[in-house]
Amino acid sequence: MMTPMRYVVLVLAIVISIHYLLSFTHEGYGEVTSISNLRNQWSAGSTTSAPPYTTPVPEDYYVPDNSTPPSSRRANAAIVVLARNRDLNGIIVSMKQMEDRFNKQFRYPYVFLNEEAFTEDFKNRITELTDAVVEFGLIPREHWFQPDSIDEEKAAAAREDMQKNNVIYGGSVPYRNMCRFNSGFFYRHPLLDKYKYYWRVEPDVKFFCDLHYDPFLIMQDQNKLYGFTVSLYEYEATIPTLWAAVKEFIQENPDLITPENAMAFLSDDGGETYNRCHFWSNFEIGSLDLWRSEGYMKFFEHLDKKGGFYYERWGDAPVHSIGAALFARKDQIHFFNDIGYRHEPFQHCPQGEAHSRGKCWCDPKQNFDYEWYSCLNRYDKMFA
Repeated sequence: MMTPMRYVVLVLAIVISIHYLLSFTHEGYGEVTSISNLRNQWSAGSTTSAPPYTTPVPEDYYVPDNSTPPSSRRANAAIVVLARNRDLNGIIVSMKQMEDRFNKQFRYPYVFLNEEAFTEDFKNRITELTDAVVEFGLIPREHWFQPDSIDEEKAAAAREDMQKNNVIYGGSVPYRNMCRFNSGFFYRHPLLDKYKYYWRVEPDVKFFCDLHYDPFLIMQDQNKLYGFTVSLYEYEATIPTLWAAVKEFIQENPDLITPENAMAFLSDDGGETYNRCHFWSNFEIGSLDLWRSEGYMKFFEHLDKKGGFYYERWGDAPVHSIGAALFARKDQIHFFNDIGYRHEPFQHCPQGEAHSRGKCWCDPKQNFDYEWYSCLNRYDKMFA
C-alpha cells in the first residue's frame, strides 16, 4: 500500500474508533449522531408542506346519518340565496338537493334576498321544502341599482362594445347590479346582521355528495375565512383596469394587507400583474366578518368609486377572490374538496375516499380541478 494511503486509512480508523467510544460512553452524543436521528433531520428538512385540505376532517366532526347534531355545536350561520321570483323552479332544484345532502340534518336557517318583494307562491313553495327557519328580505334600492354617480352614456357605450364582442352578460345592467351587490352589499343586509358565517346557494346548481359534518364548524374551529370548490381564470375582457385599481389600493393602504396572504394565488410576479385566477363565487362558504372588516370595506369603496362594475363588467368572483387573498392569510382560505358541486358548465367531483364516503353520484372522471382552465394548482403551490 502506498504511504499516503496508509495515512488516510489510519486517520479513518482513529476517527471511527473515537466515534464508537463516545457513542457508548456519552449517551447524548450517541443520540445526536444515531442514523435514525440523522435520517429524521434530513426528512424534516426536505419535506414540503401540503395544502390544508389534504388533512382529512377529524372523525369527531361527523354526525351519524339521520340524526340531528346537538344544538350546542352549531355555528352562527345561514344559507344565503339571492333570487328573483322567476328563479323559483331553479331554486327548488338547488334547495331540495341542499336539504337532502346536508341541511335536513343540520337545519341551518335560510335567508332569501330579492330586489323586489317575493310572491306568496314563492314563499310557500320554498318553506315547504325545509324544517329550518326561512326569512325573506328586500334589498334596499341604493344597494342594487346603478348609482347616480355613473356616467350612463359612458356605461352604455361600454355595454354596446361588449355585446359586439360577444362578452357574456356584456350588455346586461341587471347582471352588473348583481355583481356590485354581491361584492359590496349583501353582507350589510339587516337579516344577516345576526350571523357570522354564510353558505351561498344559487339556482340550478347540483350538490353531488352527502355531507355528514358541518362545514360551518370547520370554518369556525379552524379559523377559516373563505371556502370554495371551483377556481378558474376570469374573462380578461371584463376586467381590463381592475388590477390597476387593486394595485393603487395596495400602495395607498399597505397597513391593511394581511401578512402571509394569498397574493401568490393572484399573481405570478409578486403583484405586478394579475394572472386572472379567482374562486368561483356562485359557491362560497365564508365569514361575514371578512367582508365587514375595515380592509375589505375600504377596498370595495375604492373599487366602487372607479365605476368598473358598470364601465367594464367587474364580477363579484374576482372582487371577492382578491379581497380574500389580501385580507385573509392563505391558510384561512379553504378548498372543500369533499363537497361535490356543479354550476354549469364546471363541476368539482370529489375523488377516492371522499367520493365513496359522500355517496357521490358524479362521475369522478368529470372533474374540473386540474383541467387547463382551473387555478387549483396555483392554490396548491402556495403551500408547497
